[in-house]
Amino acid sequence: MLGNAHFGCADLGEAITAVHAIEDGNDHTWVAAWQSLADRICAIADDALAAGHRMSARDAYLRAATYYAAAMVGVDALDDAAAVLKVLFAAHRRCFDTHISLLAIPGEPLAIPYEDTTLPGYFFVPDTDGAARPTLILVNGSDGPISSLYAQMVKPALDRGYNALVFDGPGQQSMLFDRGVPFRPDWEHVITPVVDHILTRSDVDADRLAIYGISQGGYWVPRAMAFEHRLAAAIADPGVVDVSTSWRANLPAELLAVFDAGDKENFEKFLAVGLADNPKLRQTLEWRSKPYGHPGSYDTLKAVEDYHLGDTIAQITTPMLVTDPEGESFWPGQSQRLFDTLPGTKAHVHFTAAEGADLHCQPMARGLTAQRLFDWLDDTLAAHA
Repeated sequence: MLGNAHFGCADLGEAITAVHAIEDGNDHTWVAAWQSLADRICAIADDALAAGHRMSARDAYLRAATYYAAAMVGVDALDDAAAVLKVLFAAHRRCFDTHISLLAIPGEPLAIPYEDTTLPGYFFVPDTDGAARPTLILVNGSDGPISSLYAQMVKPALDRGYNALVFDGPGQQSMLFDRGVPFRPDWEHVITPVVDHILTRSDVDADRLAIYGISQGGYWVPRAMAFEHRLAAAIADPGVVDVSTSWRANLPAELLAVFDAGDKENFEKFLAVGLADNPKLRQTLEWRSKPYGHPGSYDTLKAVEDYHLGDTIAQITTPMLVTDPEGESFWPGQSQRLFDTLPGTKAHVHFTAAEGADLHCQPMARGLTAQRLFDWLDDTLAAHA
């Protein structure tokens, strides 16, 4: 939250006041605090818009969207979690949609053809002259809202003369909450339709097409690049070779032995006993499991095993930058592993605690992150042109 204030997604005073209203470890107060703040800022935005103060409304809608997204993180602790999530997500998207409609150049909602349905997305341009420009496709992580990715990467892209596309893929936000479509490991079947769609646009330079993936997107982007070779540059922030390691790291060795033995019945039974004494872990497991679309923890963990790059790394020909933050908590060491294995043109960018840029996806240094990533993109795409 504090990191995204750099992009206007929050006011520090608002965020800190909300945090003071939260009882440590109590997710009910977490949801209540952020939802109350979001409702208040959304009302300010609605009033400002009704009064004709479009810029005030625009800015407040983005903050409200951020706060609604924050509230969703703790919703699984509630008895009526599904109903509350539906309300929160609808409010979040209404605020974000209204925000981008009030921009000097409004974002363009998209329905990207995908199998027998569409992927909802947004396309942004820095100018309305119709010129063909470098274009950045942005891939979210496992539970990030589009509003956060928009602020962290779309805004810097527009400032540098790029077009930008954000979208919900399978298992992400609207695809999960509104349509019940789960994750899939073979993300090339997602990115190829996205590329097909935007290459029909006259304002997209086909020779200067790039892609960025944040958090678990650091797995999906390299996976897609192993099969989709029309892009001139790719970024994994951070690099992820095997998604399952972050799951396995949270389970005791005895339980993992039962899982690895394929004993589903006892795995579920022993896990249920352990979770009975650890409601926080149970809630986290439920939140993280939702996008995989499997009813049981055993089936979810088996599904996560498929999210592994393996030998596909050798097929990647796209120049790739891999970020590597100090203190990476979800996939420690995997950025280096991906970088070492990549066969072609590549860059390895470290972020450190001394810079205030440590931890997963450098949450408190997104301005520094944008500078380093876009400087590399500028140079890479210029060389490719």
